[in-house]
Amino acid sequence: MSTKQHKLKILFATSEAHPLIKTGGLADVSGALPIALQKLGCDIRVILPAYGDILESNLQIKPLTERYLPGIPGKITLYSARLGNSRVKVWLVGHASAFTRKGNPYIDANGDTWPDNAERFTLFSRVIEQVALNRMQLDWDPDIVHCNDWQTGLVPALLKQTPNAPSCLFTIHNLAYQGLFPYSTFSALSLPATLWSPEALEFHGQLSFIKGGLVFADRINTVSAQYANEIQTPQMGYGLEGLLQYKQQVLSGIVNGIDDKIWNPQTDQLIAQNYTANSLTRKKANKAALQQLYQLPADNNAFVLGCVSRLVEQKGIDLILEFLKTIKTKPLQFCLLGTGDQRYQKKFVNLAKKYPDRIAVNIGYDEKIAHQIEAGADVFLMPSRFEPCGLNQLYSMRYGTVPVVHHIGGLVDTVTDTTEETIADNTATGFVFNQPTVVALNAAINRAHQFFNKPAIWQKIIKNCMSANFTWHKSAEKYFNLYQRIQHRQP
Repeated sequence: MSTKQHKLKILFATSEAHPLIKTGGLADVSGALPIALQKLGCDIRVILPAYGDILESNLQIKPLTERYLPGIPGKITLYSARLGNSRVKVWLVGHASAFTRKGNPYIDANGDTWPDNAERFTLFSRVIEQVALNRMQLDWDPDIVHCNDWQTGLVPALLKQTPNAPSCLFTIHNLAYQGLFPYSTFSALSLPATLWSPEALEFHGQLSFIKGGLVFADRINTVSAQYANEIQTPQMGYGLEGLLQYKQQVLSGIVNGIDDKIWNPQTDQLIAQNYTANSLTRKKANKAALQQLYQLPADNNAFVLGCVSRLVEQKGIDLILEFLKTIKTKPLQFCLLGTGDQRYQKKFVNLAKKYPDRIAVNIGYDEKIAHQIEAGADVFLMPSRFEPCGLNQLYSMRYGTVPVVHHIGGLVDTVTDTTEETIADNTATGFVFNQPTVVALNAAINRAHQFFNKPAIWQKIIKNCMSANFTWHKSAEKYFNLYQRIQHRQP
């Protein structure tokens, strides 16, 4: 068969995928990238655990096959479903004790990690291995297995034990989460003894799932070119920087895309008023709606700062809190939607009580409110201490809400700082600050406010934002090229 006739067959392995199950950005990628890849001609199958919430949803699920696998107690059931409204096939790995529990895939109701996570995701990895080797009676053998984050990190290590196994791509979405467990866990998992070495899965006396992907995958990528560089440094490598430097010839970055059907101000049903880059006066109706929603004074001239975030230190939330203490002296309004660290939640609530006409806070998450903030705010605050890619700055630009970001990770690769030069050449899309300090954040917000008061230039920046292309089609083409290079053993 000629290469032209052969469709590239991809097994996309992930622990979550929107709209089936979501805890973060990995689900957004896993829910959108496979669809974009199928449109480019890939024969792609997504494989993820059959969590209790998925099995009890109204998703159309069909049992495919039941098997007993060596070393795995109990029966494995493979189910078939579809990814959202697409034609992409999903294979769900069912196992009574590992996955049928409901709720968060990784943590219990108290916020503690499930004590059997190592066993659960080893089981998942073993099933992926069997599917990849066409041993599950599915009559389908992939050219490439695309693994994502530590939950699938063992897959490349397991496949490398078999000659002529398919090649692997391993994508790092956030290196901070590594899947670390004690040596006793390694012993209990019945993994090949040869994998216990510093050249394999051992990491300072612990079992590291993510090392399986980093050591054994044919190619490693992450979700922005800047983050690919940052994880090779002691500051962001979490002790793995030496290994990543060693692998740098097969390490690269591809920025995530966004679903421009869901995030489209022209058609978005969740916002008060639809608009385009050519009808920006309509955006003001969303500002008024946001002020009403958050019970802030109706004022079209107020400079409205928006933030939708997990309330954790990684996101630079402490910097926003420090900045807001000075808000009394500034003509600003601030709207927050987020949940996370209890102490941050309390501080935001207390500030909102202190400055009810300036600060409004919604603790929790609500998709409709998230969309309204993106459409109604003037700027979006994203002072992350590290950010592998980030999606909210992309949503903000799509909606003409100008991002204020820290010079880090994917924020560097997607937001162009506003300067005289970038205004002149129509590339300015935001305000970038270089140090994770409240002084630097304050200066960036002040710069943004100065330009907000120059309507002609501000409108130019908004139009630059809205014309930037961060669709999944563009990112999927880069993944497709990467798959081809892996298949043809190209560097």
